[in-house]
Amino acid sequence: MEHKDRMEQYRLQVEAGIQKHLPPSGTRPSRLHAAMLYSMEGGGKRLRPVLLLAACDAFRPKADPLPAAVAVECLHGYSLVHDDLPCMDDSNLRRGKPSCHKQFDEVTAVLAGDALLTHAFALLGREYTNHPAISCALVNILGQAAGSEQLIGGQMEDILNEGQEPDAATLEYIHRNKTAALLCASLEMGAAIGGATKAQRALIRQFGEKLGMTFQIVDDLLDYSGDQEAVGKPVGADADSGKTTILSICGPEEARAKVETLTNEASQICRQLAGENSFLEWIVRKMAKRVS
Repeated sequence: MEHKDRMEQYRLQVEAGIQKHLPPSGTRPSRLHAAMLYSMEGGGKRLRPVLLLAACDAFRPKADPLPAAVAVECLHGYSLVHDDLPCMDDSNLRRGKPSCHKQFDEVTAVLAGDALLTHAFALLGREYTNHPAISCALVNILGQAAGSEQLIGGQMEDILNEGQEPDAATLEYIHRNKTAALLCASLEMGAAIGGATKAQRALIRQFGEKLGMTFQIVDDLLDYSGDQEAVGKPVGADADSGKTTILSICGPEEARAKVETLTNEASQICRQLAGENSFLEWIVRKMAKRVS
């Protein structure tokens, strides 16, 4: 199967999994559940759950990875809903559609984000009861990645450094935790379900870190010079809000060179993994060239 077709197959699995593993929009309170599904049905690349499914398939799956893939996307969805709030990035668009607080209201968006976050862990507990060691590993990996020292910590540092003098070490901390941590977790969760060894899981985390840093630098470049229609949200928002980005530290050409270096490093790590890993190597190069 061509890698592009395989990615689409994974994406369709995730879309079906979202419908299966989230409460229907009519579930009481219907406004809350409608907001949750609205935020989860916004489309996008589904990169994190796709990475989880692909990492699992690179080994020998010990359980169904789809509930874990949906859990990762629920957690990612909550972070986007909260990022868009007026008290955070104050973004009215997400993937070309009104963001959750604009489609519903701010209180509903806060609660929908909270509900998606808690639902992620409920899924991991409920769907892997027959595989307690896997369930425990998944909760531990996702909980650490989403917590105060990684995803939320990166978001806090991002907010604290708005309008401050650019600092390369701080920027790396933000990128490593706000963006790369959840990508690393997605890959390691898939590898854990696939029965990967401890050494293989460590390698796939290194791959995820390179991929995550690449992803964020490209994100910064798209906010700087991307096409608004393709990106699906206003460009130039980072500069307007005084956020520290890669372009606060260096010019666009140097930033693109960093993307190339990180992509090559990720590919080298990927080749050290046992099993079918050509799709993972393809996807890191695809992410480096994305326009949305």
